[in-house]
Amino acid sequence: MKFLAVPPVLLAALLLLRGPLAAETPADAENPDDYTVYVTSTGKKYHRENCGSLSRSKIALTLADAAGSGYEPCAICKPPVLEVPPVPFRTAALYQVNIAGLRGTGQADLSRMTRADVVDHVDGDTVRVRIRNPPLGLEAVETIRMIGVDTPETVHPRRDLEFFGKEASEFTRQKLLGKSVFLAFDWDRRDRYGRLLAYIYGPDGDCHNAALIREGYAHAYTVYSFQFMDEFRALEQEARRTGRGLWG
Repeated sequence: MKFLAVPPVLLAALLLLRGPLAAETPADAENPDDYTVYVTSTGKKYHRENCGSLSRSKIALTLADAAGSGYEPCAICKPPVLEVPPVPFRTAALYQVNIAGLRGTGQADLSRMTRADVVDHVDGDTVRVRIRNPPLGLEAVETIRMIGVDTPETVHPRRDLEFFGKEASEFTRQKLLGKSVFLAFDWDRRDRYGRLLAYIYGPDGDCHNAALIREGYAHAYTVYSFQFMDEFRALEQEARRTGRGLWG
């Protein structure tokens, strides 16, 4: 079989028509939207996995979620860029327990909640989560401040370590870090620091906010009204009566 030689000029023209070389696009994913990039819990850039700008607590996202949540490509490691960032699926309404008119945490419907993965642990009542295809109003990575609870301080910049703070922090770390959870919401979406306010549920339907109070790791935080205030107050009274956790 004979092969025709391709003139250099024609070969160059064909390469131009082909577009960018494969190195410019994600090579390890059939769908470029699913290419994995990495972000940090505080930065607004996305990176390749081996980028020196990443912190120890790097968080994996798809390229589509990173672009759709407003992250920009790192100028150092030059990760792939979507020419037209896709619009994430953000039409699902957030599940608000106050609108649903629930009287107790046990009445909540997991099937209507937002799924998330806990990727970092701050203290007893604060964690960071990754949300795939975040609904409108949420980002792909959020810091969650749990509604209705206040655990003893362990990381406050102006307060000393408080009694039973380490125990409360460790309880949350063991229960949630690395786990898939469900998020439900109430009247207020965020606190004054921009943290997302939520109830965190496990796959078994147990509300972690309530468990913190029930097991004596937290006070019921009643400075601001919330849907389950009466339940949380009753849980604290029972924990006090039985001497659980910090009440012992």
